[in-house]
Amino acid sequence: MLKQRVLTALVIGPASLVLLFLLSGGWYAAFIGLLVVAAAWEWSNLAGREAPRDKALFALSMLSAMALAWSSGIAFQSWPLWVGLLGWLVCLYWVIRYPQATDQWESVGMRLAMGVWILLPCWIGFLVLREQPIWLLYVLFVVWGADIAAYFAGRAFGNRKLAPRVSPGKSWAGVYGALAGSAVLALLMAWWQDFGIMRGVVLLVVTAIVTAASVLGDLCESMLKRHRGIKDSGQLLPGHGGLLDRIDSLTAAIPLFALLAPWVG
Repeated sequence: MLKQRVLTALVIGPASLVLLFLLSGGWYAAFIGLLVVAAAWEWSNLAGREAPRDKALFALSMLSAMALAWSSGIAFQSWPLWVGLLGWLVCLYWVIRYPQATDQWESVGMRLAMGVWILLPCWIGFLVLREQPIWLLYVLFVVWGADIAAYFAGRAFGNRKLAPRVSPGKSWAGVYGALAGSAVLALLMAWWQDFGIMRGVVLLVVTAIVTAASVLGDLCESMLKRHRGIKDSGQLLPGHGGLLDRIDSLTAAIPLFALLAPWVG
């Protein structure tokens, strides 16, 4: 299993990064869209639809929504990102209130709607950030770096649990480690780009908010998997489980950073 996991990461990781920064325009939108369609397939399972026909229907619906957004120009507007932000605030409430508020979202229709307001703004956020590739690369490193820092901090100091009813393995020490790791990246970015003090402080604040959002993305998917009684969202990535298991943090971080990046400049 470990060998399979490592081989998958070595193949898919570098290839995805190359395509992210090599492709542009419609080809880039199509590549990200393909990932979102695959994520929608898995999300259908999280929503309680296990039949391949139901999964395909939701995936095709997401594909149609992206095609409509692209052709109408909605994909280049900011209001879908704001809608996504409102949706994530609702998800935050549900995570905090789990399992007491389960009746508010456990219907299949509500969970599918949740998938729309999470996955579609994520796709749009990727398109927006592609206009300034350095910010796209930065937020990817922030999320990945925060995840690594959270893992080691949690292993070393993780006594106080963050949300034991949602994800027993996550701790407040992991959150603090993620914030510390992303703060280091923000300082390095500010130094590299020769930001002044004010822009550096703004970048630190924005990075902290986005890091917290990435934790929420992880917790939200964990909540849905716990409700469904499954360990992985799917089996698309050998040794890694589902695609959503790898990008759950990005689904929250990408659209939010696309909204906040202009504050930095």
